[in-house]
Order: sequence, then structure tokens, then C-alpha cells
Amino acid sequence: MSQQKSYHSGFILLTTLFFLWGFITVLVDSLIPRLRELFTLTYAQAILVQFAFFGAYFLLSIPASYLLSKIGYKKGIILGLLTMASGCLLFYPAAAYRTFNIFLLAYFILAGGMTILQVAANPFVAVLGSEEGASSRLNLSQAFNSLGTAIAPAVGALFILSDTIKNEDEIAVLSKTAKETYLATEASAVQMPFLGLALFIFLIALIFLFAKLPKMINEVSTGTYTEAFQNKNLMLGVLGILFYVGSEVSIGSFLVNYFQEMNMVPLIRESNILMNIAETVAKVFFKSLNGADDKALLGIFVIFYWSGAMIGRFVGSYLTRIMNPGKVLGVFASMAIILILTSVSTTGLVSMWSILGVGLFNSIMFPTIFTLSINGIGKLKPKGSGLLCTAIVGGAIIPFICGNLIDSFGFNIAFLFISLCYSYILWFGYKNSKNIKSHNNKTYET
Repeated sequence: MSQQKSYHSGFILLTTLFFLWGFITVLVDSLIPRLRELFTLTYAQAILVQFAFFGAYFLLSIPASYLLSKIGYKKGIILGLLTMASGCLLFYPAAAYRTFNIFLLAYFILAGGMTILQVAANPFVAVLGSEEGASSRLNLSQAFNSLGTAIAPAVGALFILSDTIKNEDEIAVLSKTAKETYLATEASAVQMPFLGLALFIFLIALIFLFAKLPKMINEVSTGTYTEAFQNKNLMLGVLGILFYVGSEVSIGSFLVNYFQEMNMVPLIRESNILMNIAETVAKVFFKSLNGADDKALLGIFVIFYWSGAMIGRFVGSYLTRIMNPGKVLGVFASMAIILILTSVSTTGLVSMWSILGVGLFNSIMFPTIFTLSINGIGKLKPKGSGLLCTAIVGGAIIPFICGNLIDSFGFNIAFLFISLCYSYILWFGYKNSKNIKSHNNKTYET
């Protein structure tokens, strides 16, 4: 009974981590439009935030696995949390001194801590109880991850994007007192949310320090990375993860600016239904849209993109149990492509809701690509999992490419490029649909 209680408390604690990194990952998107205005950046320059964030996964995923094998999973989780908190604290001087490079360093350190948590938490959840219940536990934890991604856009819109940023010329004409007041207010809009996050993360780390968690089952390292690189389907899956994460992050990162480009603000304000939705969301967080910058209004609707992923995860989980997972992946990728093409070929609310709808069909992609990739690789699964986690660097590479395409050719060309990424996922799903013998696959979440 005592051990069972330990399992339950451990699961609850670990699930908070899933929520936390889902929340922070999407909160990054909210800061991009603000940094772009604050430092007068191109889209390619602004997306360096994502490059710093997801680049940490590429550099640190495999080292994190070795680190955890040396210090243990509990200490690894605490180290990851403290690293995340340190990254959050760096946002204070970055905002105070308006230094873009410090922002990038802060994001890299923050993501480094999250990388350690990613490597530690997924297998930890899997062993907290019976083997047959592992998939259910992972799905539940992942649902809270999605909850974090759904809430973050509203927090970002209301606490980070709500005030209007002045350009250098406007700041120059201010009096000394007015200038100091403005810069302090501007810095505080970024500082306070991340200081709050740092405090919350420190609190969680303290709880983990004194928590009595079940001892992690040690895994015997088998196979080599050389063998893993030689597995064709695994490497195709690595590319699939790269394209999926990159596409999802690209759309989420540019939605606010995309809606600005389409001049969506007047259309939203003219709709009583849409304004009621926006004002209701604001009230939930004890905020008001009165006097808020247009980006805040637009940012609220990004909620639907990430909420769609949460809803789709439950639907997709059921579909992959009763249908061929490869075929389900292909259908979802096809729908994502159709919605993107609809968005770039239409205008107004149709275009807006079409691109937001892509989130619904992103939902199953990571876990399905993951399980299809490691299916049948036996002893290579630990190494394969490491490579697949490293491919999350797509969240840095693809948005950077899209940012350059937007700067040179506009949003439509960038989104057409993203549709090509989904086309590869469609092909990967179709290819693997012929090779699946069992539909009882475990799911994993970034």
C-alpha cells in the first residue's frame, strides 16, 4: 500500500512537469512578436529565439541521457528544474538592459533544463505502476502537457503582448523621466511573468528534493548509435519528427504576425461572438482588453491552435487503437495540408480559422511517428529514442527557414513550404501503414 501511495504521489509530481514544459514551450511564441518590435528585427532574426530554444534539444538530448545514468533520475529532475529557473531569472537583466543576446542565452539555458526533464520524466512515468498501465499514464500526463500549451497563449497575450511598444524615434522625443518610466514598464512586462515562473519552478524543485519517489529502474544500454543510424525506417522517422516539430512551432510562432498581415483585428472587433470570446478569456486571467495592443487580441485566438492539439490527442488516441496508426497519421497530415492551402488561398475569418485548425491535426503526429519509428528495432530502442528526441531541433531549423521565406516572399510561400513538410509526414505514414502488424503502440510526448 505504501509503495502504491508513492507511485500516485510521484505520478502527480511528474505530471506537473509535463504541464510546465508544455506551458513554457508555447509561451516562447508569445515573446517573438514583442522582441521583433522591441529590437526592430526581421522575421528571420526574431525566430532566432526558437533556434536558441530548440537548439538545446539537439545539443543536450544525448548528453542528458548519459548524465541521468550517472546521477539518477530524481537528481536529474531537480537539476533540470534549477537550470530552467536560472534561465527564467536571466530574463530580468535581458529586459532591463534591452539586450537581445541575453534573451537568446536565457532561452538556451531554459530549454537545456527542459531537455533534461524530457529525458527523465517520460521513462519515469512509464515505470510508476504496472506495465500494462504505462500507456494510460503517459497519455494522462501528455494531456496535462497539452493543457499547458492551451493556456500559455492567453497568458502571453494578456501579460506580455498587451502594451504598445514604442520605436526608437518615439522613445527619443520623451523626457528623461518619461523615458525612464516607459523603459521600466516595458521591461516589467517581460520580467514579471518569468520571475513568477522562476519562483514556481524553484518551489517544484524543493518539493522534488524532499519527495520520496520510487527508485527508477535502471536500463541496460544495448546496441550502438552506429547500428541505429543504419536503420533506415528509424532515420526516416527522425526526419519526420524534425519536420513535424518544425512545422508546428513555425505556425504557432508566426500566427500573431500572420493575422496582423491579414488585417484581422477589424474583422474580430466587428464580430460580437469573437469579441465575447476574447473578453471572456481575458476575464479568466483577471485582465481587460481595454486599451490593450492589437497583438493581445490576436494572441488570444492562438489558444484555438494549441487547444486543438489537446482535443485531437484524445480523438487520435482512440483512432490509433481501432485503425492502422500509419493510415491515421496520413489522414491527419493530409488534413493539415488541406487547411494550410485553404488559409493561403482565402482571406478573412476563413483563412484565420483554417490555419488555427491545423493544430487539431498536429495532435497525434509526434507519438505516432515516434512509435512507428521504433517499431521492431529491438535492442536499439534506447538509442533510437535518443535520436528521435534530438530531432526536436526541427523547432529551430524549420522556423528559421520560414522566417527567411517570410522576409523574402511573404507568409504564403512560407506556409506552402510547411505544407511540403507535412507531405513528407503523409508519405511516412503511408509507407509504415503497410508494415504494421499490431496497433497496440505506446505513445510518447514532447
